[in-house]
Amino acid sequence: MASPLHVAQIMGPMVGGGLESTILNHYRFLDHSQVQFDFIIQDDSTYIPINEINKYGGRIYTIPSYKHLASYMKELQAAYRTLKPDIVHSNMNSLSVFPLMAAKTAGIPIRIAHSHSTANNREIKRTIIKNTLRPLSRIYPTHLAACGPHAAKWLFGEKAVLQGRVHYINNAIELQKFQFSSQKRLELRHSIGLEEEFVVGQIGRFTSQKNQLFSIDIFRALLQHLPNAKLVFLGTGETLEDCKKKVHDYGINRSVLFLGLRQDVADWYSAFDTLLFPSLYEGLGMVAIEAQASGLPVLASNQVPQEAFVIKELISTAPLNESPQHWAQWLAQKSRTRDYNRSMFSTAKLVQAGYDIQASATSLQKWYKDISVSQLSEH
Repeated sequence: MASPLHVAQIMGPMVGGGLESTILNHYRFLDHSQVQFDFIIQDDSTYIPINEINKYGGRIYTIPSYKHLASYMKELQAAYRTLKPDIVHSNMNSLSVFPLMAAKTAGIPIRIAHSHSTANNREIKRTIIKNTLRPLSRIYPTHLAACGPHAAKWLFGEKAVLQGRVHYINNAIELQKFQFSSQKRLELRHSIGLEEEFVVGQIGRFTSQKNQLFSIDIFRALLQHLPNAKLVFLGTGETLEDCKKKVHDYGINRSVLFLGLRQDVADWYSAFDTLLFPSLYEGLGMVAIEAQASGLPVLASNQVPQEAFVIKELISTAPLNESPQHWAQWLAQKSRTRDYNRSMFSTAKLVQAGYDIQASATSLQKWYKDISVSQLSEH
């Protein structure tokens, strides 16, 4: 029996974010006798699903952070020699230039750059670095991939998109896992001492990109309309302590819950009444897809790409330069119209839009096989 294609997934630090979820979701649904993943991760990772990766036959190789570039590049070369991948698939956006340069030097014939995100001018230092590396991002890959046209255009340029050179890998999910459950709703609300209160949820890493500090401003304004409302955060990250301090300074500790990294994230969509999603930028916006699968209304910033909005009646957007009071008014209005049947929202539109993980994983597996065969026929 032929051995599987080995794909080295370059992950950066694994922190339990949406990017990792996308890769792991696809990994679960591959035929591992055909395609196998190895994960090259950084030693500053905080959330590594070792047992699951091992269960499917994958290997984990740890290297230093890219912030220590010389040792990062040296250890990458060692990783490539050990793992001997057929394909290197880098998920580091503009930073993919480094692992793909190393892969080219190592003679790895198929090198994929995958754009998962964009940038925002509010993150000045980070955006300068991204913009400096962007033109270089097109030199070393043999193939381009992105979660959608928005992210593709940002990293690879409009020309590459128009020429059809970008392969789209949807941020697909197990849709049935997210479907609304009144039982889960009751159980989770009881677990945090809630019953009929209006609950606003936000799910994601605590970073400036995800804009949780603004969410707290919005929620403080909402309490003027709905004194019993609750804000529930799921996730962890670098701005978590700043957010806790802001909540404390506002004197709203009793109304805001920080639940950390959870294994039962999918169930929490059933417990929420609205998802707040005020990101500064997104490549796609996976949590918006997950919310729609649960029939949950979403209030997103106008920086979230349109392709994330499939079930239009569940989606509202607001500009980031609008006041917290404006966002809060929308939430207050939503609280008055929440008595609807969430189970009536079918996931058929999400399947049609390509967000079903089984179909997406099959498509990804076929793409790896096709580009591998094509590479062999060229040599």
